[in-house]
Amino acid sequence: MSLRTPLSTSFSRAQVMERTWPFILDLGVAGSLLALFYVVLWVARSWLHSAVPEVTIYRSPSHLPMYALESTVRIFVAYILSLIFAIVYGYIAAYNRWLEALMIATLDILQSIPVLSFLPGVMLAMMSLFPNRQIGIELGAILLIFTGEVWNMAFSFYSSLKSIPKELMEACTINRFSRWQRLIQLELPFSAIGLIWNSMVSVASGWFFLMVCEMFPVGSRNFRLPGLGSYLQTAASNGDVVAIIWGLLTMMLIIVLTDQLLWRPIIAWSDKFKFENVESAERITSPILHLIRNSNMLQYVSRRAVTPISEAFYTRVARGGPTRRRLPAADETRRSSRGRTLTYALIVTAAVLGIGTLAFHAMVLLREASTHEFLVLLGAAGMTFLRVNASLLIASLWTIPVGVAIGFHPRLANIAQPIAQIAASFPATALFPLIVIGLMRLGMGLGIGSIALMLLGTQWYILFNVIAGAMAIPSDLREVAGLFRFGNLQRWTTLILPGIFPYLVTGLITASGGAWNASIVAEYFKIQGKTMQTIGLGAQISAASDHGDFPRLLLATIIMALMVVTINRLVWRRLYHLGETRFRLDA
Repeated sequence: MSLRTPLSTSFSRAQVMERTWPFILDLGVAGSLLALFYVVLWVARSWLHSAVPEVTIYRSPSHLPMYALESTVRIFVAYILSLIFAIVYGYIAAYNRWLEALMIATLDILQSIPVLSFLPGVMLAMMSLFPNRQIGIELGAILLIFTGEVWNMAFSFYSSLKSIPKELMEACTINRFSRWQRLIQLELPFSAIGLIWNSMVSVASGWFFLMVCEMFPVGSRNFRLPGLGSYLQTAASNGDVVAIIWGLLTMMLIIVLTDQLLWRPIIAWSDKFKFENVESAERITSPILHLIRNSNMLQYVSRRAVTPISEAFYTRVARGGPTRRRLPAADETRRSSRGRTLTYALIVTAAVLGIGTLAFHAMVLLREASTHEFLVLLGAAGMTFLRVNASLLIASLWTIPVGVAIGFHPRLANIAQPIAQIAASFPATALFPLIVIGLMRLGMGLGIGSIALMLLGTQWYILFNVIAGAMAIPSDLREVAGLFRFGNLQRWTTLILPGIFPYLVTGLITASGGAWNASIVAEYFKIQGKTMQTIGLGAQISAASDHGDFPRLLLATIIMALMVVTINRLVWRRLYHLGETRFRLDA
């Protein structure tokens, strides 16, 4: 009896755990869904209230949970909009030869325009669409965050589509995949790794510009939304170090939770989309993903709802399926040609009318700017150009080797990923006063400090893209390099640099645009009622926005856009073409 009792006890405990653990998982999933539903209702109620353009920001830590929730909602709503835009825009640009050059040039221009240049038009447009409602101001702030998140995701998806191996595209053609089938079964999975890592850096960029997007002046009016960005900016303006520390700790907590609950499971799930013939022995793991896969509730929903809907969808969109009537080849080609011609005509007409109207109003506004202001802005643009390239050079020296190391070692990625997320999301503007004070004690001015702030804001574009490129290198190629005993130099020149090249170019392009964008906060900074600035185009844009000088703001924005587009045309486009034609994973 004494020998059987422990065995029976342990067996009964195992049975109890086996029965209760799935129930606990289902309870946690249900609680999470209920909390998400409550947040949606709370956001809808608060956004439909009467407009309050300038709310009072309290520096008490007790208000931080509510501020954190509001900022998190804005950032992730902007991220969802950015993801949809990136997929649609990148898909059209990659497969439409007539519009590709125009769309990529437009993307170059848009990513070079700073957040503050969008600010007056976006806020006035949103408030006119939703007068006397808080949703207008909220959507204005969300769209401003959107302009800081979307461009690198669009570039990443476009670059991934252009580098899909030809044999995979031919397989889709042979199997008569429809466009929807090809998108879901090939294009999205192939671009998943790069898109996910760029999503992470986009959200980090949203946190970086949060202080600008939640508290800003437009002419004589001041807008202030409740959130972490307003809290940190208010604390920094009043020199409240304790409040700054509380705000930064809260932001770090949100970033860590987001990494563990969202990004880590998605990265572990996306590992199955690597283009390789031999499965890697080391994988990134996620306890949250394991729990999700073992939830009885989610399995039931998947079995009863998701699977039937997806099967019906695939049946519906499959080419040659029973629900789709095929036209004769000549009629289908003729109809497709007519539809394409009509679509292009409508797009061109709308673009000409829109651009013509905007150009007319811009010329009227630019007539107020003097020649002296133009020359001053050109000189300021030259100084910002030097700072941007210095920050890119410094960033590349450390992000490339570190990114490759993280991408090649999943165990290191498990440790380094949350650290990189925190560092990338950290609002450097909150630490900038300390940086400036330290540099001034060393005998250096704000010119060097602005390079440091640009570096803090843009180096992550390169790092995260290099990590994605290193993770996307097939394991069999790495094993072949090991079997042939490649030296370090040969391994870098033959495998690593060619493998990460398309991702590296994407990172450099977006980092360059991000550095120009970051100049608006790097070269012009307010602290304790004083304004610190240095010679640069970003300082000119910030000062023009601060004083409501719209002619100077428009002229400075045009100069910045022209400089970024020129650099992209002369340098980055050629490197992009090299990555598309030479460094592909074609058989």
